[in-house]
Amino acid sequence: MTVQAADQTNETRTRSLIAGRVVVLVAIVLSALTLRTAVTSLTPLLDEIGQDVGFDSAVVGLFGMLPTAMFAVSGILTPRLTRRFGLEVVVLTAMVMTAVGLAVRPAMSGTAALLVFSALALGGMGIGNVVVPPLVKRYFPDRIGAVSTVYILCVQIGTTLPALVAVPLADAHDWRVSLGVWALLPVAAVLPWLTVLAGRRGRSGGDTLVDPDAEATGRVWRSPVAWGMAGMFGMTSLITYSMFTWIPKILTEAGASAGFGGSMVALFSAVGFIAALGAPSLCIRIANPYPAVVACGVSYLIGFAGLLWAPMSAPIVWIIAVGLGPSTFPMALTLINLRTRTAAGSAALSGFTQGLGYAVACVGPLMFGVLHDATGGWAWPFALLLCAVCVVMIAGRVACKPRFLEDSWHAHSTDRGSRHTP
Repeated sequence: MTVQAADQTNETRTRSLIAGRVVVLVAIVLSALTLRTAVTSLTPLLDEIGQDVGFDSAVVGLFGMLPTAMFAVSGILTPRLTRRFGLEVVVLTAMVMTAVGLAVRPAMSGTAALLVFSALALGGMGIGNVVVPPLVKRYFPDRIGAVSTVYILCVQIGTTLPALVAVPLADAHDWRVSLGVWALLPVAAVLPWLTVLAGRRGRSGGDTLVDPDAEATGRVWRSPVAWGMAGMFGMTSLITYSMFTWIPKILTEAGASAGFGGSMVALFSAVGFIAALGAPSLCIRIANPYPAVVACGVSYLIGFAGLLWAPMSAPIVWIIAVGLGPSTFPMALTLINLRTRTAAGSAALSGFTQGLGYAVACVGPLMFGVLHDATGGWAWPFALLLCAVCVVMIAGRVACKPRFLEDSWHAHSTDRGSRHTP
């Protein structure tokens, strides 16, 4: 082969690589936009839906618990699915599940059917939660910070926009239209993933963009990094989904309108844009970002105190303060890739962190409501969230320590073996 021919071949490969990465980036963006729509499009409308379909506040708590429960199941199962079928096939399946769930649930007239199809949509979103970080690491190992910022920002958009327009859409049409319109996003996400899979068809080896995934050696549960990440992520999620579910109720009991409660859920979500823009680059630039975790804890305390003792004196201030607290969420998503050496390690850590984290978090919205019903006030529910903040502080210290998952589990196994050596 001549030098000119070799240069032309290299140029063709470069163009193909860039084009492939653009399609994947579009697919990741559209997928990220879908990952919370089933949650925040529903919670502002739960009172209206409950009156129409016929369910009480206990079922409201169940709807609040369902996202984290399904995300937990997805976190446990998804790593096994990705090892067998590959990241791209699994994320495509996730988008199809989400589309079907979002499209069908508004047509349901019973509580059980609403729960089933909500669970289907949330299961797809939970799978997407797990596979997006390792997809970023696979296709963009040289741009982890930038691409993480983009997809976390898209998650925030997909969280905020449904909450903001849910009540106006329901007022203009009805709650079924308000819920069903969000099925368009996962349908759009299916198309670029089909393109990616078509481009990969026929390859005998691994993905040409990066080294092929290798089987992770060791076990993720042996790593203190994994336990720290799961604790920080899980308690952040417990607080976040408790707030998504109960902010409208807290404010309406204090005298606000349902529309105002929905707008405060949107504001709570919108504050996450600040974290989405800043957290990934902060984690990239600072070896140990634990001081940011401490700042999040302080922010939580300010917001909780305001919502408990003077909710309508400065509700916007309290919601902004509470909304800054979950900055540990995008931090955790970024650290999944920064604390692993390979895409396989990223997938293992993502599944463990989100599976265990969401399993613990799923009791938050339900227990928040149970404690409110049992006491008739909000003091004990907020005491629950205070305990969660304490766990975030402890686990965050472990998660933020600069080290790699793979090294930490080997070191843990070596240390344990040395202790048993006579």
